Amino acid sequence: MLSCSPPSVLEPLSKKPTSHPPAFNPICTRDSIFTIPLGDDAVFLKKMKLAQKFTLLLLTVFLLGILASGAALASILEYNAQNTVAAKALMLIETMNSVRSYTNDQVKPELDNRLEVEFLPETVPAYSAREVFEHLRTSADYRDFFYKEATLNPTNLRDKADDFEAAVVERFRQSSALNEQQGFRSTPTGELFYIARPIQIKQQSCLECHSTPDAAPPSMLDFYGDQNGFNWQLDEIVGAQMISVPASQVRKNARQSFVLIMGIVTIAFATAIFLVNFWLKRFVIRPLNRMARAAEAISTGDMAAEFEVNSQDEVGSLAEAFQRMKLSLSMAMGRLERYRIGRRDTPPGGPSK
Repeated sequence: MLSCSPPSVLEPLSKKPTSHPPAFNPICTRDSIFTIPLGDDAVFLKKMKLAQKFTLLLLTVFLLGILASGAALASILEYNAQNTVAAKALMLIETMNSVRSYTNDQVKPELDNRLEVEFLPETVPAYSAREVFEHLRTSADYRDFFYKEATLNPTNLRDKADDFEAAVVERFRQSSALNEQQGFRSTPTGELFYIARPIQIKQQSCLECHSTPDAAPPSMLDFYGDQNGFNWQLDEIVGAQMISVPASQVRKNARQSFVLIMGIVTIAFATAIFLVNFWLKRFVIRPLNRMARAAEAISTGDMAAEFEVNSQDEVGSLAEAFQRMKLSLSMAMGRLERYRIGRRDTPPGGPSK
């Protein structure tokens, strides 16, 4: 085995330095050319076939894309799911407001005379809205929704605001420009998504029952007592209409959309991988394999092997180049054979005269 032999770096001390360093003139042969050691991953990639490399590349791009966009997509889908539920909840609030208005403007005036001797909860707008909503919840589309008119000082203690609801009402009271709140809250039964709108006293008729106990109908005092639901003021925000739904339902909708979209993307990408592999095998790998077999045959002396040209693309151009190289090689070998025959037929002393 030969090796490269660089000049010695040890020079005699007495030698006069030259203005130019000695030229590096190694003696190298094929065996002395070294290769850069490759890691296990590089060796593995070198052993992979072309179609496998393309498939690995596409899978890597797909996985990176899923990881990069999955979190953002999940967030967007959850936001959209919240908006969908919120739109449905706002429609229900408007429906309850219509029930309240109908009760206050149409039902209560017709029953005012009876209130002197008998209290009818059906004449209270909040009660009517709550009962109508409970009936609405018998529908499968609304059974997961809950409605409450959370009030700081209610007549009916069923409507008493808890600490979280009281904080929501206080935010409405502190900011007159705030007309809607939504978000998530934790309860003993689980996390809820809620949407809230303020309850503001805008009609003087509301104060007939909620100003002072002396002004309230005696039948109402007998029914609810005189300790709660009084001293309200006109234009005062006394509570909040709140509709809530289990957070799991919101996330379930987002999760279903996420799974659906990811399923479609996965199917589309699997189809793309299949088509790319089919295209590679049909138009690249098979022609290259044919050229490799032809080159192997020619290298063993079978000059009848042909490089088939079936396309006008880069692979076809490569096949044409190999075909021209084969023709040139064949011509060179023919000339060499003729030269060899001529040498064999020529006498040692040269041609006879």
